[in-house]
Formats: sequence, structure tokens, C-alpha cells
Amino acid sequence: MKISTKGRYALRLMIDVAIHQKEGYVALRDAAQRQGISVKYLEQIAGMLSKAGMLLSGRGPQGGYRLAKEPETYTVGSILRLTEGDLAPVACLEGDENRCERSDACATLDFWTGLYAAVNAYVDRFTLADLVHSELEKMKQAGR
Repeated sequence: MKISTKGRYALRLMIDVAIHQKEGYVALRDAAQRQGISVKYLEQIAGMLSKAGMLLSGRGPQGGYRLAKEPETYTVGSILRLTEGDLAPVACLEGDENRCERSDACATLDFWTGLYAAVNAYVDRFTLADLVHSELEKMKQAGR
């Protein structure tokens, strides 16, 4: 499994918004500049996050984005699943039911199932608040 640019940038955008929303709505151009990401790409990602109810958008000169809920309520897993889809390491584990005709005799299914469980447990263990806290600590140490 490899997390795409979209997934990585979505996490970075959510962290940026969480850190800067106390100043009001966060303009994408400002987030793009801070994160070194194109505004066009962030527009696509912000639209997806907004449509899913993770971000709220505001229009006008003071417009931009802010979190729809507190950072503690978002898991890293929820953000990645939105942008990446299922985090399954193999196709047969995607979705609710394993439809592989070899699942009863598969020598590796237990391994893949365990890996999938470990990945989900790991990404769901961390919240956006955890990542924000870590980023603020790095900023403090760097004197930013």
C-alpha cells in the first residue's frame, strides 16, 4: 500500500487549517504557500473534504476553509480513507465481503488480513489533534 499525493496533501491541508483557523477562515492560497502545494490541487482536495463534511467553506474576501468539527474528532484513518478509498493491502480485502474464489484455500489470506488490521489500527490511533500538536512542537523548536 502506498498513500497517494492526494492523501498526503489532504492531511497537510487539514493540519494547516486546524492551526490557522483561529485567525478566521483559511484561504487556500495561504495554505498552498505555507505547504508548497499548488492552489489548483488544494482546491480539488478541499472540495472533496468539504463535500464529505470535514471542512466548512466560507465565501467572499474573508472566505476560505475551517474544520467542521474539533481536531480530536478526525482520525488520520478517516481522512486517508476519504482520499484513498479502502486501505486494504490486497484487492480481495476491499469492501465488506471477500469475494475471492480462493479465500478458503488461500495460504496468505491470514497474513494480509493481519496486515490490514494493523494498518487500520495504526491510522485510527492518531487524530488530527495529535498531528497538529506534533507540528506545533516542530514549529516551536524551529522558532516559527
